[in-house]
Amino acid sequence: MNVIRVPGEAVAGGVGPARAAGAATREAQGPSFQEELRRSEIRFTRHAEERLQKRSISLGQEHMARLEEALRTAESKGAVNSLVLMDGLALVVNVTTRNVVTACDQGALRDGVFTNIDSAVIIRDA
Repeated sequence: MNVIRVPGEAVAGGVGPARAAGAATREAQGPSFQEELRRSEIRFTRHAEERLQKRSISLGQEHMARLEEALRTAESKGAVNSLVLMDGLALVVNVTTRNVVTACDQGALRDGVFTNIDSAVIIRDA
């Protein structure tokens, strides 16, 4: 059986040529504003949140802004998993997904060994 497709018409079970062309145009233009916004958000894994709560560590807007700047710097250098040192805190962050994987303060840095990182960013006092 032959199927005749009319240009611009949706195909059952798929995307029609007009939609496909629109999607290709959006992809060629780069990520949408919403996608970019989602990508720039810093998130905390459950493990990191538990560590922050257990150690009574709170990060304010200033900390988050400085952390965002550190991630931009790490990303520009090609980092994937980075140790970020800031105000006596150590944060291991997946730069690509912008997920803080774990967090500790100086009291928890007994052995001072961090694994599975490819870079370190030291944030100087503001």
